[in-house]
Amino acid sequence: MWRSINVRFLQAPLLRCYSSRAKEKRYKNRISVLRQDMNKFPVNEFQKNKPTDRRVYVWGQAVTGACGINESLHDQKLAKFLRHPTRLPFAERFDVIDIAAGYGFTLFACKPQIDEITLFGCGLNTDSQLGFQKHGGNQNKPMELMYYPAPIALPRVRKDENMNIVKVAAGRAHSIALSKSDVLFTLGNNSYGQCGRPSVEAELYESSRMVHRVEGKSIFGDGDKVKDIVCGLDHSLLLTEKGKVFSCGWGADGQTGLGHFNSTGEWTQVLGDIENEKIVKLACKFDCVFALNDKNEVFGWGNSEYSQLDLCNGVQQINTPVYLKMIEKCGKIIDIATGGSGCMVLNENGDVFVWGFGLVGLGPKADQISQPTQIPPILFGRNDFSPDSRVSAIYAGFSHYGAVTTTHDLYMWGHNRSSCLGLRNEKDQYFPLKVALPAQVLKVDCGVDHTVAYSKGFV
Repeated sequence: MWRSINVRFLQAPLLRCYSSRAKEKRYKNRISVLRQDMNKFPVNEFQKNKPTDRRVYVWGQAVTGACGINESLHDQKLAKFLRHPTRLPFAERFDVIDIAAGYGFTLFACKPQIDEITLFGCGLNTDSQLGFQKHGGNQNKPMELMYYPAPIALPRVRKDENMNIVKVAAGRAHSIALSKSDVLFTLGNNSYGQCGRPSVEAELYESSRMVHRVEGKSIFGDGDKVKDIVCGLDHSLLLTEKGKVFSCGWGADGQTGLGHFNSTGEWTQVLGDIENEKIVKLACKFDCVFALNDKNEVFGWGNSEYSQLDLCNGVQQINTPVYLKMIEKCGKIIDIATGGSGCMVLNENGDVFVWGFGLVGLGPKADQISQPTQIPPILFGRNDFSPDSRVSAIYAGFSHYGAVTTTHDLYMWGHNRSSCLGLRNEKDQYFPLKVALPAQVLKVDCGVDHTVAYSKGFV
């Protein structure tokens, strides 16, 4: 204890000063007085640790505010971009449970703490994708740039409604949040109906207070619930627990999968080859969509300009889901990911296969791959010293990629826009390279020029 330490600290010099018995007696009396006085001292209590060991790291473009590390526009240490993973202060005060990286903004789903608000966001807010954020000097002037995560208010219908947000998804300029009570909240740009409501001509999104809410059962009926939500560039997808897929938004490249190339302003079921399948996962970051069923088969639709959906017929826009036979040779697929011009699949052995256009991870000369090609496992740390190391999850951004191993290590590669790879430089990375991150990575989400990692502390 602090008190006992101070007494012992004083004891030695006092004994040297009082050699005689009389002096020793006066010394003991002095010690007694000190003990009484110390009992009157205030006791300082330090703040307790977080209830969980979850952490959030950010890196890449910071000028937009997407990294959430700058307090305000007047911050004298305003960072332009972060070259390496930086621990987010916001996540030390709030218990984050899900993350989503949009185009210049980031969403956070948290456990309830203050006023039951569980949705936060930072970064670009030019289309109210982070809700209507009031300006400090003018209450009617919206904030178009949020440098630090701000709470996003959501409309409540019933007083007893569970407003806890459990999942978030972010597109180019729109956001989706899923509550524990199976209610979808969409906000931001709705020019193509990507918010699940009809678009309104000349609608002003930069100052919009519109937050559209819809209950899951009103979309697909009772007996089913929303399992996952995914945002493409300007379209949205949702997956139900029964494996059904619904979409809305921009369909010029067939990315809605509804059999046409028109925009759709309401949630509509996606049919085609997945009509009678139970889909367990969706993947989309731009305008090419992958779907994985419970039989480990992969289906795709949308943009195929870079041979993402090679059907050997020259068609570059697929407006209905098709079974991708080209992936059969990759084994039993357990994870999928699609970026702006490249795709990835992961099999049960931890092998990663890539194809498409750009820096897909096969070297500087392999910029156009039409068939799934395996990235050497040794590049993900599988060697004689770590023979059991396997990739367990894969992720894709607009032009950069990531993979998490069974040891919770993160590897990244691709175009290094604003150091979005977190490799302490701005050079493009042609092969997967391990990111120096002092935590166990659980999930990663890649934007266009920044990356967010949800992780667990070592201790």
